[in-house]
Amino acid sequence: MTLLTPLVNLSSVPESGHYGGYEVLRPAGYPADGPAPAAGGPAADDAAADTAVGTVAELTRLLFDGEDRERSHGIWRDLISKDTFRHRPGLAAGERIGLSYELLRLVNDTAGDAERLADDPRLLAALHEWAAIVDGGGGLCTVASIHYNLFLGSLLDHGGAAARDLSDFTSLRRTGTFLCTELDHGNDASALETTAELDPVTGGFVLHTPHEGAQKFMPNTSLTGGPKSAVVAARLIVEGRDEGVFLFLTPLSDESGLLPGVRVRRLPLRTGAPVDHCLTAFDRVPLPRTALLESEHGRLDADGRLHSSLGNRRKRFLRSIGRVTMGKLCMSGAAVGATRAALALAVRHGDLRQVSGPRAGERVPVNAHRPHHARLLKGLATGYAMTFLHRSALVRWAAEHTGPDTGRRAETERLVAIAKGWITWQARDIAVECRERCGAQALFAANGLSEFPHYIEGTITAEGDNLVIWVKAAAEMLFEHQPARREPEPPGDVARLADPRHLLGLLARAEAVWQDRARTALRQGPSGDPVERWNGASSAALEMVAVHARLRAAEAFLDAAAAARRPEARALLERLCLLFLLEQVGGHTGDLLADGHMSADQVRALPGFLDDVLRDLAPRMTDLAEAFDLPGAYLDGIPLAGSGRVRLTDQVTAEEPSGYGPAR
Repeated sequence: MTLLTPLVNLSSVPESGHYGGYEVLRPAGYPADGPAPAAGGPAADDAAADTAVGTVAELTRLLFDGEDRERSHGIWRDLISKDTFRHRPGLAAGERIGLSYELLRLVNDTAGDAERLADDPRLLAALHEWAAIVDGGGGLCTVASIHYNLFLGSLLDHGGAAARDLSDFTSLRRTGTFLCTELDHGNDASALETTAELDPVTGGFVLHTPHEGAQKFMPNTSLTGGPKSAVVAARLIVEGRDEGVFLFLTPLSDESGLLPGVRVRRLPLRTGAPVDHCLTAFDRVPLPRTALLESEHGRLDADGRLHSSLGNRRKRFLRSIGRVTMGKLCMSGAAVGATRAALALAVRHGDLRQVSGPRAGERVPVNAHRPHHARLLKGLATGYAMTFLHRSALVRWAAEHTGPDTGRRAETERLVAIAKGWITWQARDIAVECRERCGAQALFAANGLSEFPHYIEGTITAEGDNLVIWVKAAAEMLFEHQPARREPEPPGDVARLADPRHLLGLLARAEAVWQDRARTALRQGPSGDPVERWNGASSAALEMVAVHARLRAAEAFLDAAAAARRPEARALLERLCLLFLLEQVGGHTGDLLADGHMSADQVRALPGFLDDVLRDLAPRMTDLAEAFDLPGAYLDGIPLAGSGRVRLTDQVTAEEPSGYGPAR
């Protein structure tokens, strides 16, 4: 017997047309305009359809920044609707790399104001959400993130147009790239070895790569895409003193090729994003005095003395590369966009794909089966949670980036890092699941799904390897973060499992459990061996971070539900959040039972509750996916979203070996 109150039926979604500015899909036979035909169903069916349309529109509004939707997302949604972004079969690797830069110029033309794009966190992150889903989008996201955020953003953060002419970069007469990590220094980039030595004669700098391990790995520095300049992270040397790592604006190439002293070698093509990754080295390249990017964290006076508002070299380095935090939000945005597209395609395919039914001659959609749709529904619940967590972190970072210093910058940066790790890891799992749910058809590149996991792999490593940034967050949270530690209260009856806010409280208690375990392990570790002490505490500390990420995602989810204007949309979101929370709490029932936060009856009942929610949400799965608002032109270009069959190319001839025997 279910304890869940059924929602209004939202399964009838229109196939074409618009409602409140949102594109929607209508079922066959439903009129695009005007009242239903007299021979149609009863008036109640029309009311249900109108309710469905309004609910989908409200979900879309909540997913895409509310009233700011058109400014932040509409511009990029319209852009990827263009034919240029449709699948191009048969492109060679070099052509695909060139396509990334071709698409970058379309982005630049669409943005109109490149400086505004680079300095607007919401607009920049939204670009990645939409670009990630199209053919060549992985490469576009990579070069766009590098050019607008890491390169142009760093210039803006260090004096901007007041310090130097940026017109070559805003017009894309020169593409920008960012050279920080080296062959020998990735996650420990603060120890990099490239040097920029102050030349006392010219007042400028000499940029140099001292050995092979100091080569910059793996920026897009080839001649593809036209002339390029770089922001290079190098160790500032003044009269033999190491002043720490700073950024230097460095031209790499012009219309004739690489500039003197610059050596670039292409790396092998990597999976997931067609970009010209390279090894780059410098052989005593002279730079003018203006090449140094200065701000309050470090300025050189005329006598070569460094003046800084920060007390040590590590802090100066982190401030220099501060754009990496926005880069994490860009990677999260790309992963969120790819996740939503994968889910929408898989749900649509499951509605269209017919399989044998229980009776002879009967055909039913594959989505009718619980083993199939349960996995997609769990993916949808997580996809919504990912989106709302991303929005929450982005809003907070945007306030820190543009507003006065609130003293919470470090905490916000930690939230961004934790969100990036959790979102990109979830994105990979969901993309793989969606590909599998669509069978062999999804293996064809034309259907898009097979590309998503490969690109998402890049987001997991870019702007900080997920595990490393979580280890840093875990170390900070061990003592700086204080989760709720309420005394156990009577668990109550089984019906409390239907309350998402009660489950949220249980998840908060699980977070406290793992923090206490990590603290205990750290205290009990060997005092003379800091590495082993941390090793003993790290597993519990990382689990604490994982629970914290899910907790923050659920909080953002429920906040979004509370902001819904339509009761039907609010109820649907709360039910979907309930599914998400039941999944999360399910992994901690042992601890919650042991500490008196759950009863044995509740633990036994939880799987049944989960199944009830899945049954209740199954008819609404299409609505939840349609709210992702994928452009019609994009869906029309994906065979999986329509007929389900990949378009055939040339007929195989007798001269081509078939793989089953000799050609005849």
